[in-house]
Amino acid sequence: MPVTYTKVEKITDAAAVKEAYKPTHPGLFEVVYAEGDYNSKLVACKPYAKGEVLCKVEGITPGPKKYTSVQIGKTEHIELNSDLVFMNHSCNPTVSLDTDTMTVVAVVDLKEGDNLTFFYPSSAWEMDQPFPCWCGAELCVKNIQGAKFLSKETMSRYFVTKHIQELLNERDAAVAQA
Repeated sequence: MPVTYTKVEKITDAAAVKEAYKPTHPGLFEVVYAEGDYNSKLVACKPYAKGEVLCKVEGITPGPKKYTSVQIGKTEHIELNSDLVFMNHSCNPTVSLDTDTMTVVAVVDLKEGDNLTFFYPSSAWEMDQPFPCWCGAELCVKNIQGAKFLSKETMSRYFVTKHIQELLNERDAAVAQA
């Protein structure tokens, strides 16, 4: 079983962290470390065409819901144990994290150096650690809490995993019956 990959929340010496960094997917993408809280990011090391699979998601371990985990079922969460944990949220994402096929897929054409971001509510029903969104997208949802708190109309703008679609359908059916 792989050792859990540690995401450093607050970096005080980005140069030292970068010097010790060993990419988990060399040549595909890499972490760009920045000092401060949650300022690091994942960037493409090469171009990708829209629809292209960047990588398979491998080496995962089951775990509890927490800010570094990804929801893969109605109640199941995993730790990514790789550089993928540095994919930030955006309301205008560049990739999808497809937990049904366990792949990361480009949703736009990407150039080398582009940020790899995904829409967190696409796989998360209720975030362990909600946060205000600063992505600046025209249709930014402003507060990232999970799909549970967004309309079906909002969610229809994004790639959504099977378990989130099922939870949205159940929520909306319960509201319609009330």
